[in-house]
Amino acid sequence: MQPGDSFPSDVVFQHIPWAPESQEVTSCGIPIAYNASKEWADKKVVIFSVPGAFTPTCSVEHLPGYLKRLSEVKGKGVDVVAVVASNDPFVMSAWGKANGVKEDMLFLSDPDARFAQQLGWANNGRTGRWAMVIDHGKVVYADIEKEKGVKVSGVDAVLAHL
Repeated sequence: MQPGDSFPSDVVFQHIPWAPESQEVTSCGIPIAYNASKEWADKKVVIFSVPGAFTPTCSVEHLPGYLKRLSEVKGKGVDVVAVVASNDPFVMSAWGKANGVKEDMLFLSDPDARFAQQLGWANNGRTGRWAMVIDHGKVVYADIEKEKGVKVSGVDAVLAHL
């Protein structure tokens, strides 16, 4: 994916929508298919990927950066902020709940890293660490971390491209 590319028309993740009745970390919702291609066709979207929920860099640096600056990101006209990992939707839902996130951000599951593989951005069966800005179906920014750490996929890099 590069700036100017169209976002693929067949991207479907798994998702458990936040609901008050299942807001406890130990409560399970029901996974649904989330057709990102359809849902994001007319929206400005920031999606970032982590190798795994509840893992050190992802939980200590990557996700918290976005959570701290979520209002700033959305203030740039972003309709949807989503994090994706190859963890199952139950784990992604629990990760969102453990971080106190309700409806402000989507926690999406890319089972078997299918989308990441389609991009060539999978890493040992996981989704890898990358970020993308999509504006009404067109990619505005897309980059993958080539070294350890959070640089090109972090909130600072994304904000610089909004």
